[in-house]
Amino acid sequence: MNLFQETTRPDADLFYRRGDTNDPRLGETALSLPVDYGLSEVVLLGLPQDDGVRRNRGRPGAKDAPDAIRRALYRCIDVPGLRLFDLGNTKIHATLEATHDSHREVVRQVLRDGKMLIVLGGGNDTSYPDCSALAMETRDTVLAFNFDAHFDVRADSVRNSGTPYRQLLVEKVVHPFSLFEIGYQPQANSLAYRQWLIDIGVNVFSASEARRFGVENYLTAILARRVEGVIFWGLDMDVVRAADAPGVSAPNPLGFTAEEFCAVAAAAGRERRTRLFEITEVNPAHDLDDRTSRLAATALWTFLWEYKNR
Repeated sequence: MNLFQETTRPDADLFYRRGDTNDPRLGETALSLPVDYGLSEVVLLGLPQDDGVRRNRGRPGAKDAPDAIRRALYRCIDVPGLRLFDLGNTKIHATLEATHDSHREVVRQVLRDGKMLIVLGGGNDTSYPDCSALAMETRDTVLAFNFDAHFDVRADSVRNSGTPYRQLLVEKVVHPFSLFEIGYQPQANSLAYRQWLIDIGVNVFSASEARRFGVENYLTAILARRVEGVIFWGLDMDVVRAADAPGVSAPNPLGFTAEEFCAVAAAAGRERRTRLFEITEVNPAHDLDDRTSRLAATALWTFLWEYKNR
C-alpha cells in the first residue's frame, strides 16, 4: 500500500525549532518528508478521532490529541542518534469501522517495514486496530498491556472506546493469559466485567495493587517471566490521576502519578520485544495549561530515550 495516500502530512508548524546548536530539539531532527521514510527506525502515527468516545457517551475532544501531543513532544530535547519519522495521521473515514480498517492496514505496513511504531489516539478504541495489526503482521503471540482506569471490555453490539479489549479477546487476537489489565479503578468498573476477565484467565490488577509492589519493579517481574515474542503497550491517559492529567475523556481522582506513568513508558522503551507503543484518550478540550499533553509528550520522550539507549 502507499502509506502517504492513506495518511495526511504533519503540520510543519508543529516542529519546534530553537536554532541553537547547543540545544537541539526533537522538532529540529524529526523527519517527515516521504523521501526520508526509509531512513527511519521509529515512526510516529496519529489517529485523530473520538467517534468511539462519543458512542461510549464520553466527553469528546480526543480527536485533537495527536497534534497537541506533537506540539509538546517536538519541544523536548533531541535524542542523539534517533531517526524518528512523523508519518502524520491516518485519514478519517465516514464510519469508525472504516477508519479502523484503514488504520490497521497503515499500521501493518509500518510494522512490515521493520519500524518501531508509536501511535497517538484518539479514543481508546484505537487499541483494537493497533493490536490486531500487530498480531496479523508478526504472526507471533502478542503480550498486550492495557494501562487504563477501565477494562474496556463492554459487551456492546456496536464498537466504541469501551469495547476494544473484548473485541481482541473474542476474536482471539490476544490470548487471555497474555493480556494484562493494569491500573483499573474499582469504583469505575463493573463487577460483572471484572469477573468475566478473571474467569477467562486475563491478568487483572488495580492501580493500588500495582503500586503496592512499585510500578517499575512490578513490570520488571512480569516481563522477566513472559515468553511471548512481541509486546503491545496501550496506555490510556485516564490511568493517571486527574491532578496530573486533567485533560482526558474520563477523569478519575485516583490513579498513577505522572512519575509512575513515565516509568511504564521507560520499561516499554527498554524492552526489546516492544513493537508498538500507544497513548490514547488525551483530551485537549478539557486540559489545563496543556498539562496532559505535556505529560504524554514526556512519557513519549522517555520511551524514545530508553529505546535508543537500551
